[in-house]
Formats: sequence, structure tokens, C-alpha cells
Amino acid sequence: MTDVPGEALGRLRALAMADDALARRLHARADVRDFAALAVSEAAARGIAVAAERLAAAAAPDPLGIAAFAATPASGTAWPGADWLPVQVVDLGGQVFVDWLYFGARPLREPFFEDSVRRALRAPFNRAFRYRLALADFLAGAAAAQSLKPSGLIFHMSRCGSTLAAQMLAARADTIVVSEAAPIDAMVQAGRTWPQLPAARHAALLAAMIAAYGRPRRGGERHYVLKLDSWHALALPLFRQAVPSVPWVFMYRCPLEVLVSQMRQRGTQMVPQIVHPSLYGIDAADVIPDQEYCARVLHVICAAAADYYGAGGLLMNYRDLPASIVSALLPHFGIACDDDTRALMLRAAGQNAKSPSLQFEDDSAAKQAEATPALRAAAERHLATVYARLEALRAGP
Repeated sequence: MTDVPGEALGRLRALAMADDALARRLHARADVRDFAALAVSEAAARGIAVAAERLAAAAAPDPLGIAAFAATPASGTAWPGADWLPVQVVDLGGQVFVDWLYFGARPLREPFFEDSVRRALRAPFNRAFRYRLALADFLAGAAAAQSLKPSGLIFHMSRCGSTLAAQMLAARADTIVVSEAAPIDAMVQAGRTWPQLPAARHAALLAAMIAAYGRPRRGGERHYVLKLDSWHALALPLFRQAVPSVPWVFMYRCPLEVLVSQMRQRGTQMVPQIVHPSLYGIDAADVIPDQEYCARVLHVICAAAADYYGAGGLLMNYRDLPASIVSALLPHFGIACDDDTRALMLRAAGQNAKSPSLQFEDDSAAKQAEATPALRAAAERHLATVYARLEALRAGP
């Protein structure tokens, strides 16, 4: 985030935060020079003199995101309006902030929240007027948030259809879907980041972040679903404390097919330098990032879901998708579905969930054929038992 000093620019920022119509007009300008010209004009109409050069500099692209870690003070002490969403939690040497961007009324239709963030950052307005809130003020502001209670939480093994489920739900006009948002993960990991954090405050921080994404922005939203990162299955008790009584599902798939997918392209949860092995209870000194490590990680995730399975939980196997999203997941989350909405959701299922411009193709047979003997051995050694356990639980009463 580039913060250009100057009282005039600060006053204009404050006006944009308080005036939704002004924020929409400024946000609509995609070109930096057009944005700066309009901002100068809007400022002048309110008796504020702002240099176009300052506005252009504040809106300059920052492709590496380095400016977010500058020691920029908080922009205010209250939550911004519902058209703003948290995009990053930044720890600046003990000073922790939540940064927000303006999303307007546009729904989050991208496969992952980070895709939506990249889209939002195309707007010069967001690069110039990103909103920063101290963590204590963020937590205090949650009490007044007019947010929907989540209809359900989606946990998953990884590469097992959870993105498909999220995209089908996102096709509904009445449903907010947030998919793997980094600020949610930051709150889940807060206990590891700040080891002295009391358990009750940890749950309150997570509940506040969940509330921040559940505020209706378009009108007509009645449901709110969070799709979480795969390792969040280990934090199921924390989620149950943060949002009690909210139903959840755990999605899983034939372990061999998941391993083949991970060998093709590793997810972040399989890279020890990104997600530390200690998160899974694995000794970092005992890690060679091969198929054995991936299988061990998947075992820990699936075992956590099986261990915590109980009230509010539903197990879903990839082989039953997409029909089970409508027949099982929606009723479990208490979401009604008429014939037109069902057809809309099933049309979304015909697209590649991670690349919606492409058509979906079932790759199970190809993955089975691609599996090497070593991969089959790793799957059998680490995942056969826990997979059988999940299947038994799913088939049980």
C-alpha cells in the first residue's frame, strides 16, 4: 500500500469512505490518469485541492505487494461499509492491521478469493484508498456488523471437488460464497503466530473475520457459505467455537487420485516452506517433500475430519458429485432449491471449477492410469485405512 502524505489527500479518502456514491464513481475508473482526473474534480467540488500527480502516485501498481508492509498507520478505527472486504492481515513488528479493499456490489464468482483480490486491485481506487484497521479495532467493530450467519462450512481433503461445490453455490444470486480467503487462514493460524493468544480471543478473532465476509453487498443474499483451506480440518474445534451450531461438510476422494493431482502440481499445503510440517504434527527434520510426505499430510487432514466427525458434520465423496451438492449438501446447509436454481447450479458444474472458461472433464480414469507403483504404495501405506474409516462413517447411521 502506497500512502501519500498530505492532509488534502487524507480528507478526500475520508470522503470516499463516507460517501458510497463517490466511492463507486472513483472505483469505476480503470485508468490511473482518468481516476486521478476524476478524483481531482471531485475534491475540488468539495473545496479540497489535491494534486493529480499525488493521486497517480498513490494509485501506482504494486505487482509484488511490497508496499502493504510499509509502516503505514491505520486509516480509521471503525469498519468500512459492506462494500469493503478484508484482503490481508499484516503484522508490522507487533502492530497488527487488517487491510480492506473496495469490492462494490460485485459477487465473488472467481474460483478463489485471491483471484477476486487480484481483480479488485486492477482498480486505481483500491491501490490509492486501501483501508487499514488496527486488529483491536477490527475485533471491537465486529459487534455491530450486520452479517449473515454462515449457512455452512466446506472442509476438504484437497483436489476432491470442493471448488466445484463452491462454484455451484456461487452461481446462486442469493448466496455469498467465500473460497479460501487468506485473512480467514490468518485468524486460524493466529494461535501459532501469537502463542500467548487466549483461546476465547482466538475464537473471537476468527468469528469477527467470518462476519466481515458475510455482510450483504448486493441485496437479496440469504445464505453464506465458507469454503476453507484443506488444513483447516485440523481446526474444526476452533470453528465450532467461533461459529457454534453451523453445519459443515468434509469432502474427500480416492486417495490415489488426489496424490496424482498433487504430484502434477503441489498445493501450498504440500510445500514445507509455505505450510510448516509442524502444523500436521510432522517433524521438519523428517521431511523429504516427495509422495510420502504428501500422503502423510493427506492422512493427517482426513484423520482430523474423521476424529471430529459428529454433530453438524456431513461426509461427501467426490464420486457422488455434482448431484450430491443439490441432494445432500443443500439440505444439510438448510438451503432451498427450486428447479430453475438447480438447473443453474448444474450448468455451473459443467465448467472446469478452477478454469471456468473450460468444460469439465472427468479425469479419474486418467489419474488411475498415471499412478506409479511408488505412488500406489504410498497411498496404501498412509491413506487406505483412513479412507476406509471415512467411508464407514459416511455409510453409518
